[in-house]
Amino acid sequence: MDRLTHFDASGKAHMVNVGGKPVSHRVAVAEGCIRMQPDTAARIQAGDHHKGDVLGIARVAGIMGAKRTGDLIPLCHPIGLTRVALELETGEDHVRARATCEVQGQTGVEMEALTAVSVALLTIYDMCKAVDRGMRIEDVRLLEKHGGRSGSWIVGAETGESQ
Repeated sequence: MDRLTHFDASGKAHMVNVGGKPVSHRVAVAEGCIRMQPDTAARIQAGDHHKGDVLGIARVAGIMGAKRTGDLIPLCHPIGLTRVALELETGEDHVRARATCEVQGQTGVEMEALTAVSVALLTIYDMCKAVDRGMRIEDVRLLEKHGGRSGSWIVGAETGESQ
């Protein structure tokens, strides 16, 4: 790809016309992490946070975020997602989120996967900020995408970077 697709020939922002593209099965996987104090992570993992089930609420929020991506990102197409799966894994001082989004469509689902991860992590921040204002959201990134004209892309495949 040698140009930014969201700009026309005269440099004006526009929504890309995907009407002529064939429908295909498309998948994208993204991840991110929120770092926190070990006590905050322990409370989340134990499920005894006074606001309720932090991980359950973050999972639903991430799924809802993926479904609303076209409303949040100005030039992103609204699409009919066929699947959004969000995995949340707690560690000693963090929660890692991984989203997988799928569609049968004419445009990819990378933005939906990235939005799902971001909204889930922001929800964790919102629910835990009263006890840990120093939390940091880090490393939100696309891990892989499949389908469409450009085929598959996996992070590090071209550089040998490990996941």
